Amino acid sequence: MDIQIGETKEKMGLAAAQMTGEAIREAITAKGYANIILATGASQFEMLNSLIAFEGIDWSKVTMFHLDEYIGIDISHPASFRKYLKERFVDLVGELKAFHLIAGDTGSPESECERVGDLIKQAPIDVACVGIGENGHLAFNDPPADFETDTPYLVVNLDQKCREQQMGEGWFKTMDDVPAQAISMSINQIMKSKKIVVTVPDQRKAEAVVNTLNREISPEYPASILREHPQCVFFLDKPAASMLS
Repeated sequence: MDIQIGETKEKMGLAAAQMTGEAIREAITAKGYANIILATGASQFEMLNSLIAFEGIDWSKVTMFHLDEYIGIDISHPASFRKYLKERFVDLVGELKAFHLIAGDTGSPESECERVGDLIKQAPIDVACVGIGENGHLAFNDPPADFETDTPYLVVNLDQKCREQQMGEGWFKTMDDVPAQAISMSINQIMKSKKIVVTVPDQRKAEAVVNTLNREISPEYPASILREHPQCVFFLDKPAASMLS
């Protein structure tokens, strides 16, 4: 595990995107294609802006997997992570080899978990881009997270702090509007990625950063498991790193 601290969110995002872009290019050079995971939310704005501008990637050789999505929200909703990825990545990089988005508004979330799970089982991930939540969650695996299951995607319940973060970031008008459940990539599926790039800006994430990096590795601090990954790099801005010794 490595930690890099940027002076600003922009510099943090640029550094994370450079590592991600290089990992994608290396995979394409080595085997002719790359498989990636992308997260969403406010923490990924600067990284994605820099990644789509990264030169030398043949995006037609890249397959993208979606990390998580709310249950019961269609793609036109302002908070839809499918909408986010379409507008901030898919529509901007040109033709991808493939992209697999999670349909949170499906009639059967369990069947959707099986569908995307079967796809990712066939595509070892070269680089996963993730963030961590104010409650320390990884994807939508809120504490206490499931460190045991090998199922690629799960239906999960969102805790109060997680739902408050989503409203606080402006995705929803009221707490009643925030879904209580989501489809999330599992902890073990994320950990199967060859490289993991973690982008965490903002003071409001500072306590979660300390819990992730300094406390015991525990389901109570879901992102703490990342410390066991051999190629995981945390990119923080100064406010997010402010509580680290």
